[in-house]
Amino acid sequence: MSLNVTAAAYHPSAQDVYANVDFSSLSWIEKQWAGWYIGIGNLVIATGLMSFLLHEIVYFGRALPWIIIDAIPYFRKWKLQPGKVPTPQEQWECTKLVLFSHFTVELPVIWLFHPLAEAIGMATYQVPLPSWRTMLPQVAFFFFFEDMFHYFSHQALHTGVLYKHIHKIHHKYSAPFGLAAEYAHPAEVFILGTGTILGPLLYCYFMRDLHICTVYVWIFLRLCQAIDAHSGYDFPWSLQHILPFWSGAEHHDFHHMAFTNNYSTSFRWWDRMLGTDDKYLAYRKKVEAAKAAMKNASKEDKDEIERKMMAEVEAEGIRAEALAEGNGRQLKVE
Repeated sequence: MSLNVTAAAYHPSAQDVYANVDFSSLSWIEKQWAGWYIGIGNLVIATGLMSFLLHEIVYFGRALPWIIIDAIPYFRKWKLQPGKVPTPQEQWECTKLVLFSHFTVELPVIWLFHPLAEAIGMATYQVPLPSWRTMLPQVAFFFFFEDMFHYFSHQALHTGVLYKHIHKIHHKYSAPFGLAAEYAHPAEVFILGTGTILGPLLYCYFMRDLHICTVYVWIFLRLCQAIDAHSGYDFPWSLQHILPFWSGAEHHDFHHMAFTNNYSTSFRWWDRMLGTDDKYLAYRKKVEAAKAAMKNASKEDKDEIERKMMAEVEAEGIRAEALAEGNGRQLKVE
């Protein structure tokens, strides 16, 4: 959309909000931002539509490469549970529930976000957009807050009624895959999604200095993190090998395989500080020791030993799941 027109030519609602804006001073992306609101006309609809489209495009767009990778045998060498590759039927069943949650839970919340955001002073249609120097510390806070919120909420979802009637759905796949990041009961989508959006809302309420563009950057990164953590692959270039405190797929895959441990999302520090990575650390140590002892063995023999270890851990996880579901307490499996 060309913005080389006078403010008088805009839709009346856009004319009001952009009447005093010098479009010649804006960057290309800022012109497109204003052009979106001008083209839609209604500020609430423009924000809601942009927010929902962003979520859907990023979620399924980021999941698509993992669907392709799952279909190519070459990548099995990096798959954390190589014997469990999702079938097209599983991918489709997962997609249907994800879309159901997106339209019944996330769409209404997203649509109501604009009035709430403006009520607490969040900028939405305004230009110019914030610089990366402004956005960087804000996004860092959102990551920290969400990780903390998710850790304690996720741990609560592993107890009794909450697990049996809500979180159990997400644990359908002991070997997760990208699309399954938001494969969950609608109540869980709402509970854990609260941690994603509450950080920006609290920040804006107290600081009165936040643009929804920054929230979109955060949502983009958070969705990529969640999908990658559920991908089931650990590449040599995966982020956890660069940032040791980053959780990544290798950390979260164990949670699905063993049921217990590793409740955080982005970082490892809550699990480390509160001792909820003990089984994970013991498993990694055992695997590394076995590989070192068999350094002259064939790859097939090494893989077979690791498969047996995985089977043992998964069996313990099944027992732990039954205990948590049966008596309402997260019990330790010896």
